[in-house]
Amino acid sequence: MPNLKDLKNRIGSVKSTRKITKAMQMVAAAKLRRAQDAAEAARPYAEKLADVVNGLAASVKDSPTAPRILSGTGNDQTHLLIVMTAERGLCGGFNSSIVKIARYQAQKLLGEGKTVKILTVGKKGREQLRRDLGDHLVAHVDLSDVKRVGYENAADIAKQVFEMFEAGEFDVATIFYNRFESVISQVPTPRQIIPAEVPEEAEASQLYEYEPSEEAILEDLLPRAVTTQIFAALLENAASEQGARMSAMDNATRNAGDMIDRLTIEYNRSRQAAITKELIEIISGAEAL
Repeated sequence: MPNLKDLKNRIGSVKSTRKITKAMQMVAAAKLRRAQDAAEAARPYAEKLADVVNGLAASVKDSPTAPRILSGTGNDQTHLLIVMTAERGLCGGFNSSIVKIARYQAQKLLGEGKTVKILTVGKKGREQLRRDLGDHLVAHVDLSDVKRVGYENAADIAKQVFEMFEAGEFDVATIFYNRFESVISQVPTPRQIIPAEVPEEAEASQLYEYEPSEEAILEDLLPRAVTTQIFAALLENAASEQGARMSAMDNATRNAGDMIDRLTIEYNRSRQAAITKELIEIISGAEAL
């Protein structure tokens, strides 16, 4: 049984930890509001751009002159998995949930005899995937110095992906990220970005006439659409990270409070037992005299 000094030191240590987790929860809450607003503001633009691209793509997807980003290479042997996680931990299962679906997809593709290459965005994903898929890591994007994700960060990632595609380094590219729904709900989501997926229900646009041609417009529009998808994923991830961190730190603060209560009860009982023992010794000594 620990002595009174040990219990007192432990209570003080847990109280200090509770102050830290409470402060981290408040910081995450402040960052969450900005990140959530940014993610929600980007959704309408990304969805509308996707509708326009789908309408155009439905008209030319079977054309021999369709852009390669739309038609693909005609093969699906080599897959590039773009895994987006956080640069920091202490956010519950945020990072591991993304890595879990990316690892499952990678192992599934490898089991089918496909070639898998992984580009990681965020240190935590790279650390986890290095353990069993280290040989498949081909590139890494470090955003540790970025305080607020911007479109230029997505453009840099997209540029690297396009260069790899033009060099023939992969056939299919898929991004993995967490879609923000609420503070307690972030949904791990895979999305294929190259070749661009055109929903089966998408219909060729009959409302507009395009100049110069649909193929020429898509040649310019598709890279922008892919960059926008990457940007939207980064924003969703940023909001999800802060929501997960806020929830995790709230749970940690509550657990610390419960531990303090238990340790305080144990301290009081030990202190009472020590006082009772001293009184018994004093009474016994007085009776002996």
